[in-house]
Amino acid sequence: MESYKPFPHIGTDATHAGQDPDKWKCRAVVPLISMSTTFKQSAPGEHSGFEYSRSGNPTRNCLEECIAKLEGAKHAMVFASGLACTSAITHMLQVGDHIVSMNDVYGGTNRYFKQCASRMGIETSFVDCTDATKVQKAIKANTKMVWVETPTNPTMQLVDIEAVVNVVRSTKQDIFVVVDNTFMSSCMQRPLDFGADIVMHSLTKYMNGHSDAVMGACATNSDEKCERMRFLQNAFGPVPSPFDCFLVNRGLKTLHVRMKEHMKNGLAVANYLEKHPNVEKVIHPGLQSHPQHELAKRQMRGTSGMVTFFIKGGLENSKAFLQNLKVFTLAESLGGFESLAELPSIMTHASVPESERAELGISDQLIRLSVGIEDEEDLLEDLKQALKAASVV
Repeated sequence: MESYKPFPHIGTDATHAGQDPDKWKCRAVVPLISMSTTFKQSAPGEHSGFEYSRSGNPTRNCLEECIAKLEGAKHAMVFASGLACTSAITHMLQVGDHIVSMNDVYGGTNRYFKQCASRMGIETSFVDCTDATKVQKAIKANTKMVWVETPTNPTMQLVDIEAVVNVVRSTKQDIFVVVDNTFMSSCMQRPLDFGADIVMHSLTKYMNGHSDAVMGACATNSDEKCERMRFLQNAFGPVPSPFDCFLVNRGLKTLHVRMKEHMKNGLAVANYLEKHPNVEKVIHPGLQSHPQHELAKRQMRGTSGMVTFFIKGGLENSKAFLQNLKVFTLAESLGGFESLAELPSIMTHASVPESERAELGISDQLIRLSVGIEDEEDLLEDLKQALKAASVV
């Protein structure tokens, strides 16, 4: 998957959607940061569109309009974090409802469904959604939501969104399908185009792209789901600050440019690692060795900078590799301009029970890279020297 096929007009949409200077009397080209918590009313109950900043904020509105445009959606809503967004979506369910979730999901999502949603009387079944028939078999009379992450974190499995949507629709009409699009961004994949009801993001990652704001978002074409999510956004208040909205809005302006570099560097790193004698296996959807490479070409417009690989040896070799990196930074998170490396079994997925990690293949030899936009040769040289320091060969 060598080519990057951006959605038409995405650079123009990212630059202009929601940014109309005529929104402001001063006609500022860059949307203003509206820090006011409250807004003057002309008479009791008569306002100009804003009452209280939890209920609505001008800066936040600009960002939501832009995200909706980038996802090809009618509506978008932003939240204080990706998990706040996950919580709000789950709040559309009721006591006794059931969720079918991809088994390999972000550790925080796994923890939320198991330890938080369960206390609200909501049950979750974790299944391998790469096989749509397994999704169908997991659906119960009380199933109301199917949660998909593609590519998955951290094993980079792909879920055929359209296939899952089709089996859900043919099995039970009142289930809605949510797709976590964090690993791809709106630049590389649009789940709503394949029939998903809601797409969500940790905006903290690629969408913002600068590792300086924590935020989440969801988008939908459903007026009913938008109305419900707007209610929840206001009712329990998981809203981001206007300044963080400004930061993410600014980050979106370079999304299509950054993703092109992430893809180029990510492929270079994946190809390099696949040939290295100290590496057992590389998982990257852009490689022909990926078992779902054809699905990647059909469902995605390109790849991101996410690369997973298994180092030869054991935990000590993984630690030696990570501690000897110089350009890559040992840290959690992903999707920023800088390259990061982490050990999911101890870091991002430590909250996932060890038995489940083993079942998913998240071993102490699995290393997750978020390849940034530095110079390619510097990244490869850094991997070379760190692998040498961790060598078992």
